[in-house]
Amino acid sequence: MSNRVEALKSLAEQNPRDNFVRYALAMAYADAGESERALEEFGVLLSLNPDYKAAYFHAGQALEKLGRLEEARQMYRRGIEVTTRQGDGHAREQLASALELLG
Repeated sequence: MSNRVEALKSLAEQNPRDNFVRYALAMAYADAGESERALEEFGVLLSLNPDYKAAYFHAGQALEKLGRLEEARQMYRRGIEVTTRQGDGHAREQLASALELLG
């Protein structure tokens, strides 16, 4: 496992409620092709902070890579709800585009 992942895991253990560290760890797993582990971290992050909008897009992408398309659709829809409530049109459009591509 990469030094980056190990360092982020250590930070997450020290600060388990740090949203940014959780997000960075999930992204490091995703970048390493470890979609299941990425999803676990995105799940933890979203349980701690359901308004962390970037996690919805990337969790949806990880679900797609795993062939879990209906779960990806649900993730994108949840993200659309969050970004609509937050008034973030740009992030909402990204999520809507990802959802549309899945059909």
